[in-house]
Amino acid sequence: MSKPAPRDRQIEFIGDSITVGYGNVSGTSDCNPEQLKRNTNSDVSHGALTAQQLDADYQINGFSGLGMVRNVAGICPDVTYRTYYDRALLNVDGDVWQNPGTWRPQIVVVNLGSNDFSDLTPGEPWTPDSLAAAYRTAYGEFLRKLRTRYGAGTTLVAVGFDRNAEHVRQVVEARNDAGDSRVHYWFLEQSGLDFLGCDGHTSAHDDRVIADRLAPFLRSLPTGW
Repeated sequence: MSKPAPRDRQIEFIGDSITVGYGNVSGTSDCNPEQLKRNTNSDVSHGALTAQQLDADYQINGFSGLGMVRNVAGICPDVTYRTYYDRALLNVDGDVWQNPGTWRPQIVVVNLGSNDFSDLTPGEPWTPDSLAAAYRTAYGEFLRKLRTRYGAGTTLVAVGFDRNAEHVRQVVEARNDAGDSRVHYWFLEQSGLDFLGCDGHTSAHDDRVIADRLAPFLRSLPTGW
């Protein structure tokens, strides 16, 4: 059997546990580590379902617990998601994914910040103001990196979710003001979500709801989709 032909449309999803589909098929938020592994299914994550609706090939580049500048509960302060984005093998220091030249996404969706703005723990060097400022700076730099990597024709979508929403909106506004009109803001509305994935994460039901909201938004962008 020959391999399926690549689709003309390509979309990349960048994020944390919500993007991964963390424990999304568990049916309960109460999971031990083994149950979490068995009940995480990225094939029914909102990114995969959105790509399906758009008839697009997709990549999901996600890492649970990590943020732009700070990780959940302040863990591993010497690394962030940005430390890992370039890798193909996430557990290999210095590894770099080599694009074969066939991956040219027309849309890249970024959803990072839930972990940055998780509750600060004693001893962390952040104040709410310094964290917010560092987050906005890092986010803007990351969007510029994506722009350099994929070129002027790729549409970048920055997702506002929970406590990061206003900061993400400001970053997008700054990029627009700097002349990049292909950066867009999308707010991930929580109404109708049950958060019955492991540890209170979005469930497979929620992933369908999110995809049903995100796909029409992406269709509305000036990409020709």
